[in-house]
Amino acid sequence: MWSKDALVQKRERFWVLVAGGSTSSAACDAVGVDRRTGRRWRQPTGGRVPLPKPKLSGRYLSVEERVQIADLHLTGTSMRMIAVEVGRSAGTISRELARGGSKTGPRARTRYAPYAAQKQAEHRGRRPKGSKFDHPELASLVQAKLCVKWSPEQISDHLAVVFPDRQEMRVSPETIYQALYVQGRGHLRADLHQHLRTGRAIRRPRRPAAKNSGKIPDMIMISQRPAEVADRAVPGHWEGDLILGSNCRSAIATLVERQTRFTMLVHLPGDHNAITVRDGLLATIKTLPERLAKSLTWDQGTELAQHKQITLATKMAIYFCDPHSPWQRGTNENTNGLLRQYFPKGTDLSIHSPERLLEVATELNNRPRKTLGGITPAQAMQRLLSNPEKPIVATTA
Repeated sequence: MWSKDALVQKRERFWVLVAGGSTSSAACDAVGVDRRTGRRWRQPTGGRVPLPKPKLSGRYLSVEERVQIADLHLTGTSMRMIAVEVGRSAGTISRELARGGSKTGPRARTRYAPYAAQKQAEHRGRRPKGSKFDHPELASLVQAKLCVKWSPEQISDHLAVVFPDRQEMRVSPETIYQALYVQGRGHLRADLHQHLRTGRAIRRPRRPAAKNSGKIPDMIMISQRPAEVADRAVPGHWEGDLILGSNCRSAIATLVERQTRFTMLVHLPGDHNAITVRDGLLATIKTLPERLAKSLTWDQGTELAQHKQITLATKMAIYFCDPHSPWQRGTNENTNGLLRQYFPKGTDLSIHSPERLLEVATELNNRPRKTLGGITPAQAMQRLLSNPEKPIVATTA
């Protein structure tokens, strides 16, 4: 078994002899290889002495490495030993043999063709590549879903369900983002980024937002919350918060049911002090069946200073998160991010009527969620109401 360097030296010596007038058979005998190896070396050039090639990036397998892989594979060498000899990872060798081998016949394992594999690799590496959105049906469908504020991940999952046997109608979330963010990477309308949750035309790193908190008397902390709330096995446990308008002068209260992700929006006319928030929450909570109003988890904002009155009126337990711990009500944080598509930061939220809030909540509840297995929060809530004994499978926020 030859090392990589020894095989390269033999091949170079072989071509020196051929260039000096030796026959292929004589050159093979002189360098100590069989004639099948000599034919394999001559095949890509038609027997002509190859011209020097520019050095390729070490990231990709060279034709010399592919020939060495073929030689070692024919002798029955294991993939791990081939990897050691070639100086590549075993995963690289495994993928290369899978791509470059014959797919038929009982001896498929021995039919790795190095020169055909090299041509396939060159073809795959050609640039520029066509866009998935050259397909007009796919582009039209993706644009329609973006316009109703579906996320790229929701669109990708939806296409996989609707078109399981049509590869041309499948697209990854990243491909959609690339088409929206990177000029020349797709054929979607340039204004569609406005329908994303962030509304941005470029990517930005996320930065945690600071949250003001105040001391509220008689708080029951989240550490005292029953275990059944954390695992989402029992419905009726909610998370809530305020989304604030420009200069914190207006607000909308948001409620999200942890198991179904069903969202309710609370109209807060005039201001969002503790009395207004109490009255708004009471009016909304009282529309729920008693079995769906078990608990509410909130942050330590002073707008919920009247929490004891809410509990007395509704029998709904209220728990408070630790300071600066938004992940403790992650479902609500996620939902508030979605709602910012409808209620952008820095705008006056008091202009939105209760009817508009209901319209937005309805649209949001009719968007499919991956965490619900592709169904919508509205469908999950309807299943819960029609069959209370059958739990909804829900995962993280």
